[in-house]
Amino acid sequence: MSVSVSPAEPRAGLPLLGVPGLGALVVLIAGTLALGAFYGPAQGALFLVGGALGMSLYHAAFGFTSAWRVFISEGRGRGLRVQMLLLALAVILFFPFLASGTLFGNEVRGNISPAGIGVIAGAFMFGIGMQLGGGCASGTLFTAGGGNARMLVTLFFFIVGSLIGTMHTGWWASLPSLPPTALFQTFGAAGGIALSLAIFGAIAAITVIVEKRRNGALEQAPPSPRQGFARYLRGPWPLVFGAIALVILNFATLALAGRPWGVTSAFALWGAKGAQLIGVDVASWPHWQQPANAKALAQSVFADITSVMDFGIIAGAMLAAALAGKFAPSLDIPLRSVLAAVLGGLLLGYGARIAYGCNIGAYFSGIASGSLHGYLWAVAAFAGNVIGVRLRPWFFMERLNVRRIDG
Repeated sequence: MSVSVSPAEPRAGLPLLGVPGLGALVVLIAGTLALGAFYGPAQGALFLVGGALGMSLYHAAFGFTSAWRVFISEGRGRGLRVQMLLLALAVILFFPFLASGTLFGNEVRGNISPAGIGVIAGAFMFGIGMQLGGGCASGTLFTAGGGNARMLVTLFFFIVGSLIGTMHTGWWASLPSLPPTALFQTFGAAGGIALSLAIFGAIAAITVIVEKRRNGALEQAPPSPRQGFARYLRGPWPLVFGAIALVILNFATLALAGRPWGVTSAFALWGAKGAQLIGVDVASWPHWQQPANAKALAQSVFADITSVMDFGIIAGAMLAAALAGKFAPSLDIPLRSVLAAVLGGLLLGYGARIAYGCNIGAYFSGIASGSLHGYLWAVAAFAGNVIGVRLRPWFFMERLNVRRIDG
């Protein structure tokens, strides 16, 4: 993320939760019960899973954006290596069940989409937006929920960009692409896992080589101001623990929803519903005439799985921030930073829509599903991050420290 969200030392006499934390806890409990009563137990459980994701993201400060930026600008790859661990655990857990098509007796499917020009263009835009907006899709939600007022600006324009993207999804989808393909379909579950682990291992090895050449030694995890149970209740969590939690919670999403975790389709839906309120006939757009999208547009957002989980992420992050003693929103945001949030949000939203997902739906869940589009997304998004890192100094007055990857 663009800002540090890891908790500081606890202040003397600090209440365990405070009003924001108690409010978030009430929302999580009441929301789970209400959604379960009106939309079924699975919907309530998914809201709770979203809350757990928000807490995990916040307490582990699990930022996809910051990990890529630090590697590009400083050659430090600890965050990228943890992402490779995240993906490795995910494919080991996901592939056998996706190959069989069932999990606990229920039908499941992966996030498997075409890999083509739309993915390349959209992921590249998304990568630039990550660095200007200050976060990815999950990062925008958990930092906004944690009290970062600037990320509310990014989130608003993320939603606007997503809505604009729905105007053009048909055109982008018509461009050349490979058909939806998953590694476990081509190589079987075991073969797909072996190939995936080889790719992740190679990427991790490259980060080690680059980091040692540029910095002389591998970065170590910073010491935690808290130990024992207090560390896991109030943070900060070890990055590896956060990665394990995200994999388990994504697997729980697969079991409950029948497909892996996603984030940004909800932003497009929120934008469409907002546009309807001001008289825009989005229902006439081809994107919103597709059966699944038309159904989502006609129903309440609380019937939408992705929306419910996103709401849960925000509430869970707010609870985590309160537990950490870090929930302190500030509206003192420099103008250039606001401009970066606006531009970054638009690029994030538009890019995610035309690339069949974001860092979660396409990168994490796409690769966990073995989808070729997930790998293509990662390459194009990394290239966009390189450009985004070079643009950041103008918006954030940072010192540019980008050297060649080979040192």
